[in-house]
Amino acid sequence: MKKIKVLAVAAAAMLISTGAFAQLQDQKDVTVTMDLQPILQLNMSTPNQVDFTFDNINEYYAGITKYGATILKVSSTVNWDLYAIGRSNGNVAAGFWDQQIRYGTGGTGATNRLPLSALELRQTTPNANAAAATGAFADYSAVFPPVATPSGSNSLYVDPANTGTPPTANNKYIAGHRGTTAVGDDAVAGGSYLTAAAGALTSDYYYSIDYRIVPGLPSVFPMAFAADGTTPENLVAANGAGSYAQPGVYTMYVQYILLEDQ
Repeated sequence: MKKIKVLAVAAAAMLISTGAFAQLQDQKDVTVTMDLQPILQLNMSTPNQVDFTFDNINEYYAGITKYGATILKVSSTVNWDLYAIGRSNGNVAAGFWDQQIRYGTGGTGATNRLPLSALELRQTTPNANAAAATGAFADYSAVFPPVATPSGSNSLYVDPANTGTPPTANNKYIAGHRGTTAVGDDAVAGGSYLTAAAGALTSDYYYSIDYRIVPGLPSVFPMAFAADGTTPENLVAANGAGSYAQPGVYTMYVQYILLEDQ
């Protein structure tokens, strides 16, 4: 009887042990897809309209400057470039300010063909990619030139055809530049003014823009230069000797364009 009892216990233990290694299992997989959409975000703080009213001789001669009128903040997940371009609706002609109101005829030599490049820009943070430029001026970081020595260092880039064509390697970019070289030469790496290690106000992702217009005496806009920054585009150069600005109200707009550098 004892022997039979021992065998029965051993058999039960064997059954329990076998069951522990005979678990049933079913398996299903889930595929996880990650879609990384490129993000280019340009935040701009500026008045809806920046007004320049010239109503005394000193302002004509010395010009008017609007400091910090526009603040640009960049966030991007890809390499990027940033540039400005002068535009108008072309109610006078492509590449010129729109005339909204005319004060009289102005007399002999008066013209309403005022070049968009008469507007000057100055950026507080220099373009870190200036080395990629092949023209006279890589960006708008130069101090506004004295009235006595006209220069195209700050004249706004304008596409003569008024179609929005980006600047070339010979023209000004606020950040990044036109080209095909490596990151660090002609593009700014992805990042944000929110996380810039050097501090948002001094980083490649934050720009304060000043504006200046100098009509001059006579009012020929001596600081107006073509896109190359070296060819004068003032009223005498554009319209001939004796030309000067016809009094009136004129408008234009500046487009700031942030684009992926490829």
